Amino acid sequence: MKKNSMTPKRKRTIGQIMNRKEVAGYVFILPFLIGFLGFIILPMLVSFGFSFTRYNILKTPSFIGLENYITMLTSDATFWKSFGATLYYVIFSVPLRLIMALIVAMLLVKSTKLSGFYRAVYYLPSIIGSSVAVAILWKRMFASDGVINALLQSIGIPSTVAWLGRTDTAIWTLIVLAVWQFGSSMLIFLSGLKQVPVSLYESAKVDGAGGIYRFIKITLPMLTPTILFNLINQIINGFMAFTQSYIITQGKPRDSTLFYTVYMYQNSFTYGKLGYGCAMAWVMVLFVGLITFLLFKTQKRWVYYES
Repeated sequence: MKKNSMTPKRKRTIGQIMNRKEVAGYVFILPFLIGFLGFIILPMLVSFGFSFTRYNILKTPSFIGLENYITMLTSDATFWKSFGATLYYVIFSVPLRLIMALIVAMLLVKSTKLSGFYRAVYYLPSIIGSSVAVAILWKRMFASDGVINALLQSIGIPSTVAWLGRTDTAIWTLIVLAVWQFGSSMLIFLSGLKQVPVSLYESAKVDGAGGIYRFIKITLPMLTPTILFNLINQIINGFMAFTQSYIITQGKPRDSTLFYTVYMYQNSFTYGKLGYGCAMAWVMVLFVGLITFLLFKTQKRWVYYES
């Protein structure tokens, strides 16, 4: 009887310990849950509700149904200009940034005494690249009397091009800035390159495979999961680009560099149409979500997983 009476007590003690561990776990993740619900989920739900209203912050929002979405898609020419400029920016900046990041990662994959220093130097633009200070500096560099024209003139090319004043060159100044910020993608590629088994390269060398063949047949296939991850991240970052357009070009000339986020900001806070701005935000969420969905659906055709 004494032995049987101890068994339930021991079980309750173990249960109490498990409950304490669970409570401790919830306590530790509570700050994240509060921040996630309070600063991400709740604002998203509120903005979704505002997207069906006419709201200018100062007055009570009035429900107008799908009017914001219909106006946006059918009668707002500037919306389509901003969408086209952003899409053009993403189509060219994302592949160029990933190519640059992969090239630099392959150069830095071999460990040397200065590898850490070089990685930090190449990563630095990703930290400061989106800052207002860099945007202002970039604007001065590409001015008609800026550093770029001065460098061209120093090598014998007479140039007084107003890079930011022409529709065919202004967007490319922003694309070059985006490509310069390849540091984060480079570090991810570097990590992926270190996961490629060395035995694969050794076997290919024994078979007489050259460097280009090894890169195409070994490096690229093994890096496809990393490429997918980087591609999705950079597409999202590309559509969220704001500082470059807002500070450097203000969307000029002729709205050729008016990014989607800048136009959304103008509608929300400059023109006082917050409901319209919320609708624009949700259209972009749906569009980026669709691209991400398509990438995941097609990954079976081009992404290699060892499992």
